[in-house]
Amino acid sequence: MSDFDAGVRLVYLAAAVCFVVGLHLMGSPTSARRGNLLSAAGMAAAVLATFAVVAHEGTITNTGTIVLVLALLVGGAAGLVTARRVQMTAMPQLVSLFNAVGGGAAALVALDDFLRLSDGPGVPTRTGVATALDVGIGALTFAGSLVATGKLQGVVTGRPVVFPGARALNAALLLVAVAAGVVVVADDNVPLLLLLLAVGLVLGVTLVLPIGGADMPVVISLLNACTGTVVAMAGFVLENPVLIIAGALVGASGAILTVLMAQAMNRPIRNIVLGGFGGGGSVEVVASSSGLPVREVTADDVAMQLAYAEKVLIVPGYGLAAAQAQHEVSELAELLEARGTDVAYAIHPVAGRMPGHMNVLLAEADVPYPQLKEMDEVNPEFARTDVALVVGANDVTNPAARRAGTAISGMPILDVDQARSVIVIKRSMGHGYADIENELYTDPRTGMFFTDAKAGLATLVQSVKTLVG
Repeated sequence: MSDFDAGVRLVYLAAAVCFVVGLHLMGSPTSARRGNLLSAAGMAAAVLATFAVVAHEGTITNTGTIVLVLALLVGGAAGLVTARRVQMTAMPQLVSLFNAVGGGAAALVALDDFLRLSDGPGVPTRTGVATALDVGIGALTFAGSLVATGKLQGVVTGRPVVFPGARALNAALLLVAVAAGVVVVADDNVPLLLLLLAVGLVLGVTLVLPIGGADMPVVISLLNACTGTVVAMAGFVLENPVLIIAGALVGASGAILTVLMAQAMNRPIRNIVLGGFGGGGSVEVVASSSGLPVREVTADDVAMQLAYAEKVLIVPGYGLAAAQAQHEVSELAELLEARGTDVAYAIHPVAGRMPGHMNVLLAEADVPYPQLKEMDEVNPEFARTDVALVVGANDVTNPAARRAGTAISGMPILDVDQARSVIVIKRSMGHGYADIENELYTDPRTGMFFTDAKAGLATLVQSVKTLVG
């Protein structure tokens, strides 16, 4: 082995270590930023090392080098600008879009290498297997992630799109994909590899369309696991250890997160993949559809309760992100803390539209991490809470989950209704993604403060300041 090859392998090893350590650091919001930067540094080193290998071997023309550099610059600039400009409400869509890009790129890399090898001495079996998996799963991930992005953005309806014979069609497509993959591995068959690509694209659409908006956090993490898998497969095709390690890490962590998200919703993954749960979350209701009375409160009423409460639990949901009200809720919490109130945030694992959505949102407003309490930790505290302030959360606070026969039966929820008093900040009585009425809203201890979260929280800040002088 030459000194150059040894140096490249050492760089790849260092990059892999950066990925592993970075992923470990991302396990805590307090160190996640460092983990992200460390992982990015590892990837930058790996990319530079790969460029050095290409230049050393002379396997690319000057024109090819220019194209690669331009692609790197354009793609990097587009990613940087998009990530910096995206609103927190659109972060799930961006993550899903990145999943699509990653899965699609890995599939194209494997396809290109397979075409090159098939024109030569033949494709090794191990490369054929990795290519078939890469192209099939990558195409599915690409199309499925685009559909998920459309659902989250509102371009595609968030309701389950189910048509007669959908599951039979998916089963038939899966059988075709498996058969095509077997022939591709055995016979280096390029036309069937292209068929596998097409079937993967169709499956991505037909599998994600029937899944309702309530399951989108699980779908995002599942597609993220698929992206990691195809990147690892591309690494096997190219015999690149960095891609294998990075893809395996993403795939494994995405799979674990998918399981945890499914457990948090108490829904088997197979039921989620089969689809059918959740409406679009867009139903606007001005009164209780059950006919039960709803107690409406004003900003002064809420300010009075908050100002003299000893313990307050804030329950954030997607409505908080949609209104971009994280800074206002943080200011209100700081104001209450200055008066000696014990304030914490109750975080449901699937609140928002992607895993960790609320944690990221509140971290942006510099909310101290120790104040973010996970569901299992915080649920026993509601019975000792004077005021539970729900800001835009819906299904994750619905007591209907404790009863059989509802769309969310069995789903673990935040025990908000156990608090002495509940205040819900919401624009209307609109339903969440499960498309059922929240029974918390008609509870006699619940006061509904109908307003936009950002404006309502700002008003509460001023009302509390006025009240306490």
